[in-house]
Amino acid sequence: MTDPLIPATLAFRDNGTPFSPLYDDIYHSAVGGLEQSQYVFLRGNALPDRWQGRRIFTVLETGFGMGINFLTTWAAWRADPARCERLHFVSTEKHPFTPADLRSVYAKTISDPSLAALALELTGAWPMLVPGTHRLEFEEGRVTLTLVFGDATQSLPTLRLRADAFYLDGFAPARNPELWTLAIFKALARLAGEGATFSTYSSAGDVKRALTQCGFEYRKVEGFGWKRAMLAGHFAPRWRVRRYEPPAPLAVDERHAIVIGAGLAGCAVIERLAARGWRITSLERHASVAQDASGNPAGVFHPMISRDDSVASRITRAGFFYALGRWAALERLGHKPLRGDSGLLQIAANDEEARLMSEALAAFGYPSDYVTPVSRTEAQRLAGMPLAQKGWLFPHGGWIDPASLCAAQCAAAGAQLERRFGVDVARIEQAEHQWTVFDAAGHALARAPVVIVASAHDAARIAGLQHAPTRSIRGQLTLLPRGSVPPLFMPVIGEGYAVPLSDGLTLTGATYDLDDPDPSLRAAGHLENLERVAQMLPAFSGMVDSARAASLPGRVAFRCVTSDRLPMIGNFADEDAATRDAQRLRGAWPLDLPRTDGLYGAFAYGSRGLVWAALGAELIASQIEGEPWPLERDLAEDIDPARFLLRALRQGALG
Repeated sequence: MTDPLIPATLAFRDNGTPFSPLYDDIYHSAVGGLEQSQYVFLRGNALPDRWQGRRIFTVLETGFGMGINFLTTWAAWRADPARCERLHFVSTEKHPFTPADLRSVYAKTISDPSLAALALELTGAWPMLVPGTHRLEFEEGRVTLTLVFGDATQSLPTLRLRADAFYLDGFAPARNPELWTLAIFKALARLAGEGATFSTYSSAGDVKRALTQCGFEYRKVEGFGWKRAMLAGHFAPRWRVRRYEPPAPLAVDERHAIVIGAGLAGCAVIERLAARGWRITSLERHASVAQDASGNPAGVFHPMISRDDSVASRITRAGFFYALGRWAALERLGHKPLRGDSGLLQIAANDEEARLMSEALAAFGYPSDYVTPVSRTEAQRLAGMPLAQKGWLFPHGGWIDPASLCAAQCAAAGAQLERRFGVDVARIEQAEHQWTVFDAAGHALARAPVVIVASAHDAARIAGLQHAPTRSIRGQLTLLPRGSVPPLFMPVIGEGYAVPLSDGLTLTGATYDLDDPDPSLRAAGHLENLERVAQMLPAFSGMVDSARAASLPGRVAFRCVTSDRLPMIGNFADEDAATRDAQRLRGAWPLDLPRTDGLYGAFAYGSRGLVWAALGAELIASQIEGEPWPLERDLAEDIDPARFLLRALRQGALG
C-alpha cells in the first residue's frame, strides 16, 4: 500500500532563512537561495551553455524543497535566446509544501519581480498533495515539471528518463542520510545520459565514494557562501554499471505520425503529438470523431479508490490529475469541452463497504480537495435527494461530453492535423523505416514513420498482434426525459450511476453484457439501469414501469477490455522476433523484449477512457520523443501492450 504523504512544515530561522524542523536543516544557504541555486546548480552543470541548440534537455533533482532550483532554471531558460526547444525538470520530494505554505515562503524570500511571476505560476499549478507522479506544463508545454511525491529511495528506481544534468540537493548528508546512499547514486547512474553532469553543495567523503562507485567522476571546486568546497562532475563509467540504457528518441526522417481511430484514445494522441510539432494524419472509419464507445452523451470522471491502492487505482489517480490539467489547458486555448465539474458523489453499496472505505481513506490521509468522506445527511444535501448510504465526495470529479473533448483536442492540433473520415483500415506494413496503412482492397491510405493504433476492438487485428486478449462489453445507457425523475444536483455513482446533463436529461447506466453483440436497445436493459440507480437513490424506485421502459431513449456502445481490465498503452513488441528467441527471453523483463520501431497502441480503455486517454497519449509521446515518462515505470509496465506476450514467454508457451 502507498504510504501516506506527510507535508513539509514551514518554519524560519531567526535570520529569516526557511528550514525544516523534521530534518533540522535549512532549505538554502543564509547567504541567499537564488544565488546558491545559480552558483551551485546552474554554474555547476555549465548551464545554460549545455542545453543550447538541443531539442530536449532533462534535469533530474533529488529534493524539490521550495522549488528554487526549478524557478532559477526556468528563468535562465527563458532568458536564453539559444535555449533548448523543450526543458524537462524532474524532481522528487518526500515532504512537499502545501500551496499556502509555498506562497508564504515565496512572498518572504523572492523579491525579484520576474522570478516572483514564475513562482506565482508554479503555485497556481501546484498539484494536490497525493503520492505519485504529477506532470505540470508551462510555456505552452515547452517547460515541463514532473514532480514525484514520495520517498526517493522508492521512487527514483521507478523513473524512466535520460538525464542530462543532476541537481543533488537533499538536506545535508548528516541530516538526511537516506538521500545520499549508494542505492540512490546507483539509481541515478541508471538514468544518466551520455555526458550527463552533476553538482552538489556537499563535499562529504561518503558522497564522493558513492559517486565514484557508481561511475561518476567528480572534482572539488570552491563552495558557495560560507562553504569551502562543493562537488561537480560528470558520468563517465569505466565499467558497465547498468543493464538497460535510458530511453532515447525514435530516429525518424520526418515528424509525421498516423493515428488510426478518432475516439478518446486517438484524439488525445493527436493533441499530444501536435503539441510537440508533429504532423498527424488521422484515419477514422466513421464520418466524425467519437462515434463508438466515445460517442456516449456523457461520461463521468473521478479517481478510483481501493483499500490496497491497487495498480488500477494508482494509474487512474495519475490519469485523473493529468486529464484535469490538459482539459484546463484546452480551455485556456479557447477549445472548451462541455463538462460539469461541480463534484461527484460515490455512494457505498452497503454498511460494510462504507466502513472499509472510511478506514482506507483515514489511513491514506488524502487531502479534502481530492476526496472527502461524507455522512448520509451531507451526501443527501449535496445530491439534492434522499440516498441509501453515505459515501465520499470527489470535489474535482464530474461529467464531460466525450465528443466535445475529442473536437477540442483536434481543434488544438490546428493545421498540423489532416483528418480523413470514412476510411476503413485493414492492415499495416513496414518497409525501410516507413509504415504503410492499407484498406481492405489493398490500396495504400497513408505512409509515415510512426503509427499509433487507437481503434479499440480492431487494434490487435490491424497491428497483427497474437498476444492481446481483448473482449467486448456491451453497455446500454438510459436517458430519462426532463421532469420524469427528481432533479439531481451532481452526478452520483455506485452500483450504477445517474448524471444530470445540461439539457435537463438524466443519464443512467450502464449495463455490462460480456460478448453480447446486440446493438439494439432493450427494455430489460433500461429496467436494469434504473433498478441499480434506485439502490442508491430511492426516489428513482418505480419511476418507470416495464411498458414505459421500452420507449425510453438510450444508446448502446461496445467497450473494449483486456482480460486484466487494464489498458494497452505504449510501444508494441516484435512478437515474431520474441517467438524466435523465446528460449532466451523466458526470464525476460519488459525492457528485454524486442520492440517494433514506430508502432504504438492506445486501446482497451473500457469504461475509463476519460481518465486514461490523456495520460496514455502523453506516455506514448514521451516514448517517441525520448522524454521522461509521465508515470512510474512499474505502472507503465502494467499497461504495456507486450505484457501478455511476456507472460506467455515466462510460462514457456512460445518457441
